[in-house]
Amino acid sequence: MKVSELSDRSGLPVQTIKYYIREGLLPKGAATAATRAEYDDGHLERLRLIRALREVGDLPIASVKRVVGAVDDEDIGLHDLLGTAAYALSPVAEPQPEDPDWRAAREDVDAIVAELGWRVTKDAPTRDLLAQAFLALRGLGRPIVWTELRPYIEAATIIAEHEVGGMSFEGDRGRAVETAVATNVLYEKVLLALRRMAQENASAERFIED
Repeated sequence: MKVSELSDRSGLPVQTIKYYIREGLLPKGAATAATRAEYDDGHLERLRLIRALREVGDLPIASVKRVVGAVDDEDIGLHDLLGTAAYALSPVAEPQPEDPDWRAAREDVDAIVAELGWRVTKDAPTRDLLAQAFLALRGLGRPIVWTELRPYIEAATIIAEHEVGGMSFEGDRGRAVETAVATNVLYEKVLLALRRMAQENASAERFIED
């Protein structure tokens, strides 16, 4: 297909497609003349992935390039590929190693991960994210105790096992990353909305007299 058809089928302007080619996110088409090239369904699939990362994941070009590079690197296993996408999509909490309270919160996070036996890398951004939440909770006078954490841990475990257990890509690495975008961005919003609706319902059942 010509670039104009690729634009129509992908929903992206020709200028954007050419920009992605210049940035190395999208392979060049097969040259048919000095100023013409042909594109195929592989280009269309790659644009779908880039669009998911840019529009749904809200990633900058540099992060998209890193994820796309991992997709193309067959030496990177599926677990590490999904990790690359998940880390890129994760909210970032700035570490505060000079703050003893923050260090204590981070140590608590590391201890919890170790206690659970979870295989989470030491540099996972989610460790700092959880430490930041712990620090804020303590600032509100709410100590971190197992009885409070356990329901969240159990819920997170069930959800993660459901998401990962349903993954079947048959070698389609781009599709694997699209699934990571859906679960880490869109279904996270689904989870947030359902949780808040469940809270409203639980509050009504407990505090509204019939």
